[in-house]
Amino acid sequence: MSYTVIQTEVHDRVGLIRINRPKTLNAINSTVMRELVQALEAFDADSAIGAMVITGDERAFAAGADIKEMVDASAVDMLLADNIGTWDRIRNIKKPLIAAVSGWALGGGNELAMSCDMIIASETAKFGQPEINIGIIPGAGGTQRLTKAVGKAIAMEVVLNNRTISAEEAYRFGLVNRVVPVEVYLDQALELANELAARAPLAIRMGKEMVNHAFESFLADGIADERRSFYYLFSSEDQKEGMKAFIEKRDPEWKGR
Repeated sequence: MSYTVIQTEVHDRVGLIRINRPKTLNAINSTVMRELVQALEAFDADSAIGAMVITGDERAFAAGADIKEMVDASAVDMLLADNIGTWDRIRNIKKPLIAAVSGWALGGGNELAMSCDMIIASETAKFGQPEINIGIIPGAGGTQRLTKAVGKAIAMEVVLNNRTISAEEAYRFGLVNRVVPVEVYLDQALELANELAARAPLAIRMGKEMVNHAFESFLADGIADERRSFYYLFSSEDQKEGMKAFIEKRDPEWKGR
């Protein structure tokens, strides 16, 4: 299968997926998610593949969502399109999935990294949810997964006040598995993935399922509530102002309605 905004490779028994939109710092749009999920499902169905790695490049794993794709959308538009519904298919991937993160992992990029089973971060990695700057909240699990990973207080600061979490902080908070030099972050992720791929496939599958079961107890309800709130905000004047200000590179003027 050919792709337009991602690249796929095979390293031993590991399927590697690179988000390839360097001009936008790998911003995630509906095409990225559609191709990403297609590639993940193809690797998941391939008996020669035992694990997968998602990455971007050294500058950015993915620096948020593509705002131009959403700026003029209404709440009803967002609800009917339900592009975030594509993200649910990542939760159905049976094999281990590792995010190799360097540089920016913001907004949808952070949500994508947190959707993976493990995260290997370079020393330059920075994680955040800056949606508050454009008058919305995270909509692909950010409020829920981040809170479970780093705790309420830190999550509140990240979501409500655009705090950025450094690689070392992410390790201390339990958001990432390890922090390594930028020169080797992808090699380390591939090495870990190959170690997982060499283990008993059924036990790996069941182990992943059970850990996710523990992690996701009540998470599905939280994600559903988050998504409704995210779509609802597209009926606000502040969402329109925030996104237009972002595109026009100016400070927004909030109205609170």
